[in-house]
Amino acid sequence: MKRYTTAEIRQIFLDYFKRQGHAVVASSSLIPVDDPTLFFTNAGMVQFKGVFLGKEKRKYTRAVTVQRCLRASGKHNDLDNVGYTTRHHTFFEMLGNFSFGDYFKREAIHYAWEFLTKELGINPQKLWVTVHKNDAEAEDLWQKEFKATATFPQGLSRCCDKDNFWAMGETGPCGYCSEIFYDHGPQYKGEPPSAEGDGGERYVEIWNLVFMQFERDSSGKLTPLPKPSIDTGMGLERIAAVMQGVHDNYATDTFVELHQRFTKALSAKFGATSNILKSQEMAITSRVVADHIRAAMLLVAEGIVPSNEKTGYVLRSIIRRAVYYLYRLGIRQPFFYQMVCPLTAMLKDIYPEMQLEKLKGQIANIIEQEEIRFLDTLDRGLKILEDEITKLQCKTIPGLLAFNLHDTYGLPIILTAEIARARGFDLDQEGFATEMAKQRETSRAASKCGVIETIKLDVDERTEFVGYTQNSCVSKICGLFKKDGTPLKAMRAGEEGMVVLGKTPFYAESGGQVGDSGEIYSDTGVFLVKDTQKHDSQCLHYGYIVKGYLELSAEVNAEIDTKRRQALRLNHSATHLLHKSLRLVVGEHAMQRGSFVDDKRLRFDFTHASALTEKELYELEQMVNAQIRANLEVKTAIQSLEEAKQEGVFALFGEKYGEEVRVVTMGEFSKELCGGTHVANTGEIGLFKVVSETSIASGMRRIEGATGENALILVNNIEYKLKKVAQLLCTGITQVTDKIEQILEEKQIQEKEFLRLKNKLADNKVKDLVNQAINIEGILVLSANIPDVNDKALRQMADSLKQQLGRAVVVLATVNAEKIQLIVSVTKDLTEKIKANELLQHIAKQIGGSGGGRADMAQGGGVVISALAGALDSVLPWVKSSL
Repeated sequence: MKRYTTAEIRQIFLDYFKRQGHAVVASSSLIPVDDPTLFFTNAGMVQFKGVFLGKEKRKYTRAVTVQRCLRASGKHNDLDNVGYTTRHHTFFEMLGNFSFGDYFKREAIHYAWEFLTKELGINPQKLWVTVHKNDAEAEDLWQKEFKATATFPQGLSRCCDKDNFWAMGETGPCGYCSEIFYDHGPQYKGEPPSAEGDGGERYVEIWNLVFMQFERDSSGKLTPLPKPSIDTGMGLERIAAVMQGVHDNYATDTFVELHQRFTKALSAKFGATSNILKSQEMAITSRVVADHIRAAMLLVAEGIVPSNEKTGYVLRSIIRRAVYYLYRLGIRQPFFYQMVCPLTAMLKDIYPEMQLEKLKGQIANIIEQEEIRFLDTLDRGLKILEDEITKLQCKTIPGLLAFNLHDTYGLPIILTAEIARARGFDLDQEGFATEMAKQRETSRAASKCGVIETIKLDVDERTEFVGYTQNSCVSKICGLFKKDGTPLKAMRAGEEGMVVLGKTPFYAESGGQVGDSGEIYSDTGVFLVKDTQKHDSQCLHYGYIVKGYLELSAEVNAEIDTKRRQALRLNHSATHLLHKSLRLVVGEHAMQRGSFVDDKRLRFDFTHASALTEKELYELEQMVNAQIRANLEVKTAIQSLEEAKQEGVFALFGEKYGEEVRVVTMGEFSKELCGGTHVANTGEIGLFKVVSETSIASGMRRIEGATGENALILVNNIEYKLKKVAQLLCTGITQVTDKIEQILEEKQIQEKEFLRLKNKLADNKVKDLVNQAINIEGILVLSANIPDVNDKALRQMADSLKQQLGRAVVVLATVNAEKIQLIVSVTKDLTEKIKANELLQHIAKQIGGSGGGRADMAQGGGVVISALAGALDSVLPWVKSSL
C-alpha cells in the first residue's frame, strides 16, 4: 500500500469523484448560514440540507466535497475527549460524496469500495463492512460488489439502529447506514464491529454511507422517498492515519509539524532533557494544543471572537482548555497563540479563500488577549475549586459553584468537569444549566429572530421578491399566522401576526440590512407591516391590522415605505464604500466581520488590532465622500459564483452564496457580492459622516456612521454646539480652538502656582506635626487628623514625616465626603515589632472600617467620624504594648 500525505489524499478523493461525474463543491463555512439548529457545521451534508429537504435546487445532482467541520458543542461534542484518545478532534475535515435523487445504494457502495481498494490500494482484508440488520438490499449489493471485483473484506456484520440508522431529526429524511472499518491489527485490543459492542481501538470506522430513503412522520412511520439520496462522510484525519501506517491520527503529517514546533518551544523553556517533555502529561497537552489551535484559528478567521454567548463561548472554551493544559505543564505566560504562525504556513494554500496569511496577526492577537484574560484569574479560580472540593460532603460538585467559577473567574464548564473527573467527582450539569438560564433570562430581551427559529409554517408557496425594481405590487395572501405560527383563515382589526405573500416588494432582513416596513391593503382592510423577515423560502411580514380585515387567498396591494427604503439604500451602499476605503487606509487585513444597516445609521465591524487614529478616520471620511461626489454608477448583475470570483469580486468569507450570485459594482472603486438594496448612483448618498469608532472585542473594531439627511442633521448639531461654545467664549467659530488653548494655558499656569502654595502650606504643616511627635523608648509616634487634604496629599505627608522623624510610627487621618481615610506608616527598622497593617486594623475596627497593606505601610478607612479622635488616641498605648 502506497503512503500518501494528507494533501494527496484530499486531492485523490476529489479527482476520483470528479471522474464519476460529481461536481466539486467548495467547503462551506464552519458557521452554518440560515440554520438555527446548529452552532457549527458538523458534517459534509450540512450545506446541502436545503437540497435534501427539497427547499433548494442545484445545477448538479451529484457532488463531492472536503468539508471543514467542528464538533465541540451540542449533540456532537468531542471536546472533552481530545488529548485522551488518538482519533477525537474538535476541528476535522470530512470527505463526502452526495447524490440528490440521482444514484443510490449500488453506486455508492461501488464507489466506496473501488476508491478504498483501487484508488488508495488498501488491502480489502483489512476492511470490515457493517449494514443495518433490516437492510437486506445493501447486504446483497455488497456481496455482489465483492464477487464482481474479486476483492473480499475481512468480514461483514449486521448492526442495529444505534450504529446503522441515520436521521436528520425526529421527523424528516432518514435511512439505513453502511459503515466501513479499518483493522489496525491484533496489537490493539478490540473485536470486530457488531450489534453487541464496539471494536475497541483495533477496528476504527473510516467511512459512513447514508442511504437517505425514508420520510419519518411524527408517529414514527417510515414512508419511502420518491427520490432517495446518498450522503457519505469519511474523516480525512482517520484515513490519513491508515494511509501513513499509523494508528494515531496525531502521528500523521498534519500534526507532526505542530508537535515538533511545540516541543521545540518547550525545550527552549524547560531544557531539551527535561522530564516534562517525556511525561504522559506532555503527550496529552501536545495533542490538545495541536487540535485546539486548528479549531481556534479557523473560528477566529471566520469572524468569531471569544465571548460568553453561543459560538463565542465555544471558542473561549477551546482556547481556555488549551491554556489550562499548558498551565499544568508549568507555563504561566501566553504561549498558545505562538502556534498560529506555523499553522498558517501549513494551511494557507489549502484554504486560500480564508486569507489566513493576511489575518494571522489579528488571529494571534485575539488568541493572546484571551490567554492573558484567563491567566489573570486562573490561579484564583483553581484555588477556590480545590478549596470547595475539600469541603464537600458528597461526590458531586454543585452547579452553582461551577456557574460562579464560570461567571467570576472564566473557568469554562468543560474544565470544571475535567477537574472533577480527575478527582473522582461528578458535576451537577443540570444545576449549572439552570443558573446559566437564570442569567440569560435576566439579560435577554425578546428577539424576533428567536420566534422565527422556533415556528413552523405550513406554506408551500415560495415568495417572489420584486423589490429591487418595484416599490409596490399586486399579490396574493398565501398564509396568515399568529406570532406563534398558528395558522389563520382571516385576521381582523387589532390582531397582530404574520402575512405571507406570493410576491412582495418588501426586503426581508438579510446581509445586515433590516427588513422593510409599509402596508399590505385591499378593499377590506389594511395591515401595517412593521418588519420583514426570512423563513425558508418565504418572506414573513410582521405587523397588525389597523383597519378592517384580510383573508387567506385574497388579492392585495403590497407597498413599502419608500422614504425609509431610500434611507436604507443610502446606508447600505455607504457600507460598500466604507469597506473598500478601510482596506485602502488601514490595510487589507481590515475585513468585514459584521454589519447592521437601518434607516438611521450604519454599523460596520472589521478586524483591526488598535483604534484608528484621527488621521486615519479623516482619510476614511474623505475617501468615502470623494466616491460620493464622483457620482459613481451603481450596477447590479447576476453571475455564476465562479465567474464572479475569477473577476476578482470581493466575497465575504463565511457567507453562503448560491450557484448564481448578485454582483454590486460602484464604478471602478468597489465590487462585492451582495443581496441588499442599493442606490442607482453614489451621489444619492449625499454625505457620509463617522459617528464613532470603538472596540467590540480583542482585534475587532466597530465604525458607526450616518448618511444623507441623517449625516446632515449630525453636522448641523455639531455646528450648533460649536456656535454655542463660541458664544460662551466670546469669540468666532474659527477662533474657538485658539481661545480654548489660551484658556488651558492660563489654567495650567494657575494650577502650578496653586500647587506651589499648597505644597508650601503642607511643608509648614509637616513642620508643625514633627513637633507633636511623642518619644517612646527612642521611637517617635505621631497620630493626627489633617483636615482638607486628599488621599494623595495624605500619603505624601506621611512619607515626608517618616523621613524627618527617623525611627517613627506615623498615623494620619482625614475626612472627605463623610468618610475617613487612614494612612499608617512605619520605618522599616521597626517592622519586626510594629506592623503597619496590624495597627491599621486596630484603628479601623473602632471607626467602622477596614483596610490592609504591608508591614511598613497600610491604608484604609471608616465611617464613624465621632469615634476618630478616640481611635487616634489609642495609637500610643498600642505602640507601647507592642514594644
